[in-house]
Amino acid sequence: MYAVLADIHGNLHAMERVLDDIGNYDIDGFILLGDIIDYGMRSNEVTALVRDRFDGKAICNIWGNHERAIMTDDYAGFSTQRGVDCARHTAGQLSTDTRDYLNTHMTHEGMSEFEIGSRRCLAVHGSLQDPYWQSITPEDVRGNYGGYDVVFSGHSHHSHVFTRFYEVDDPAMRNKHAVTFINPGSVGQPRNLNPCAQYALLDIRTMSVNMRAVPYDVRSAMNEYDGSVDAFYRDRLFRGI
Repeated sequence: MYAVLADIHGNLHAMERVLDDIGNYDIDGFILLGDIIDYGMRSNEVTALVRDRFDGKAICNIWGNHERAIMTDDYAGFSTQRGVDCARHTAGQLSTDTRDYLNTHMTHEGMSEFEIGSRRCLAVHGSLQDPYWQSITPEDVRGNYGGYDVVFSGHSHHSHVFTRFYEVDDPAMRNKHAVTFINPGSVGQPRNLNPCAQYALLDIRTMSVNMRAVPYDVRSAMNEYDGSVDAFYRDRLFRGI
């Protein structure tokens, strides 16, 4: 069983409850899809928790667009000024230990290729079209993934699992190759109208996916906001929007 997490976004309350839930399963490894930091008020604490719980157990641990923007001081990709202002505020709050972890323990390219058993896997924060800023969706996967068996992605904060079939020269398989796409949703800033902290479990033997949604103390997470960033990022937690 593999746990897949994305878009924690500095929400310590959500992350702690997800870790409690993960503790109910026998986990072989973790797949971390980026955006540990920003939006939430506890980026340093979340990063420390990720370091302490996942180091040595993570199959991949990739930068998201927020790690890239803050660590390279390049905010051009954000679509709103409030997003830029929030990221700049987070940048000013990051400790030396957090910056060191983001710089030395995470893959900077926003994607990673690996194998689980015989399955060829790609982890990408966004998509092949743009690893940081463009999401895979069921309607538009933004790239050709025919060389993989499983594609893990984040960024959209919308959970999904679906299969896309690619044409191959393999009569025994009716000239089809199946690729499973998994987005676990967001741990710390869900946007699929479900405020619960979300992640996914993958049984690689059966290719079954358990999309988990874990209740947590949303009000306590909201109460940590102190006016230093736009209240939009606080208020959206209540409804998962």
